[in-house]
Amino acid sequence: MTLDHIAITAETLEQGVDYVETALSVPMAGGGKHRLFGTHNRLLGLGDIYLEVIAVDPLASAVPHCRWFDLDRFCGPPRLTNWICKTNEVATDLPCALAGTGPMVEVSRGDLIWHITVPENGCLPLDGCAPALIDWGDVPSPANSLPNQGCRLRKLKITHPNPYELTQFLMVSLKDTRVIVEHSEQPSFEVEIDTPWGLKCLR
Repeated sequence: MTLDHIAITAETLEQGVDYVETALSVPMAGGGKHRLFGTHNRLLGLGDIYLEVIAVDPLASAVPHCRWFDLDRFCGPPRLTNWICKTNEVATDLPCALAGTGPMVEVSRGDLIWHITVPENGCLPLDGCAPALIDWGDVPSPANSLPNQGCRLRKLKITHPNPYELTQFLMVSLKDTRVIVEHSEQPSFEVEIDTPWGLKCLR
């Protein structure tokens, strides 16, 4: 299992893109629409992973189920809310995921098709701090084709009042020194990104 991407959610896609582009001083690449969840996104390559800005698509038809990443209940300014780990061994890795991570569902964006864990209520465990698992199958991750803007992830810090389960997950399933879990009174995410203009932070 490896880190695949990190997600910033926003009330509108335009607000989310403006937040990232202003903070990092680099342009985001195009994305697309996810018909299953009525959302759309834009992407930014970070080397071996990527950053996603995602929001409800106001032009999409209503969906009969909860949207992923708890977007039905999202409000406020754009912020980092989720992280996603890539698996090539679903049968092995899914049982290691935190309880409530959800079943794998098939999602598409244009011609791209993949599988990702989505809980029935749309919210990942530990107030969204648990990672979703994604399986790209035979399709390369978008990180491989995004423009190189000279940005790289230095650190992803996740904090939670009960960090034990996440800490165990890191020890057993994800050995990535860039990902750090700490205790805090409130759940939160923070990333440090090296850019051509120095180290920048997104929350």
